[in-house]
Order: sequence, then C-alpha cells, then structure tokens
Amino acid sequence: MTTAPTHTDPAAGYTPPPAVPDDLKDVPGLLRWETTPREEAFARAAELTKETFTYDEVYGQFVTVHQYIDAPPQAVYDYLTDERNLNEYTYSTRDFAPTDTPGLYQGRDTLLDDETKIFLRIDGNPDALTVDMKCAWDQGEELWMVYIHRIISAETVLGKRGSVVIWTNCHHPYYDKNPHPELASSPERPWVGDTWGLFYAGHKVEIDNLKTILELRHGTAA
Repeated sequence: MTTAPTHTDPAAGYTPPPAVPDDLKDVPGLLRWETTPREEAFARAAELTKETFTYDEVYGQFVTVHQYIDAPPQAVYDYLTDERNLNEYTYSTRDFAPTDTPGLYQGRDTLLDDETKIFLRIDGNPDALTVDMKCAWDQGEELWMVYIHRIISAETVLGKRGSVVIWTNCHHPYYDKNPHPELASSPERPWVGDTWGLFYAGHKVEIDNLKTILELRHGTAA
C-alpha cells in the first residue's frame, strides 16, 4: 500500500528571488523561459540534437564513463580509496607503494612500456562518496592527471540496490605536451596524451572491470 504524496505550500512570508535579476537582463545568449518562447527553445534543442556526434564533440575536453554496480555504495568507496586495488581493475597501473611523502604512492604504468613511473594520491570524502585520484607520469610534484569519481546510491537514482559510479577525466594541457620529457623512461616512449582518443574505451574497460569485481564480492549473488 502506498501513501498519496502530500502537497505543501511555500512558507508564509517567503519571497522568491526575481526570475531575471538585474545583472542578467541584458546578457546575450542566455536561453530561459522568461526571454525565449517555447517554440524557439525547442527549435534550438533540436539543432543541438544530432543522430551522430564526433569523438571530439563528445570527449574533446572531458571523458566521462558511468556504470551501475550491484554493490553497496560504501563498499565501492572503500574499494576505490585503497590504492592496492588498482592492481585488480585497471589495465596497466601496478605495484603502488608508499613514498617518503605522506599520502603519495609510486607505481608502474605499463600502458606504453614496462618502466614508466606513475605517482598517485587519493583524496576521498566518505560523507559525499567522492574519490579523486590525482596522478602523474614520471614525477610526483605536480599531480595533474585527475580521475574524478562520484558514487551514488542506486536506491536514490534508480530505485534499486547498489551504486551508480560516475568517473570523469578532464583534458589538462599537459596531455598535449609532456612538461618533463627529460624524466621519461626512454626518449622513444610515447606520451600518455597521445592516447586521449582512446580514453573513453580504456576507462570503459576499467569501469566494467570494477563492476565485475565488486559484484563478485558484494553483489546479490555473492
């Protein structure tokens, strides 16, 4: 038996903010109901909706993958914040070990050769269920490759047990040019940014690995 939703009125004395604040009245390019007729807004939406998009249109500046995982959000968070687990679900990062700098780990990335050093720091917020993995090849002073994770209760957004994981990378300028070529494992080694066009595919493989492992250990059938 379900209970009918209740409807509440705004609190007495509440005054909403103006729909169009003074500083926005003459700003060009804002598409809002108060200034743009519905027909024009839907026409604009149709222009932005195409049957096909190029890779660069979708992933030129930001690469995001997402996945439903039949595992509790806390279990997903605990797994992602343990640097040892990158051995299991990533394609190529291995053997992270603590350095003399607290919270900084050094490992290997075997993506393009066997000797590339990768440095890592994991910043997690257990209340917000966010996990930021800050990395860099060859040096640990500037961790510019940032893997941004958000874990959401699937009960909240999908109406079922488990978690939704959203994972985003941003196209930092260093992807286009190695800031420290002198630190490369060899002069002939390609640069990580050369593979940006494969980031969606690579991270899709890894988030699928994440799903498989966590559902094996924490899923309904576990």
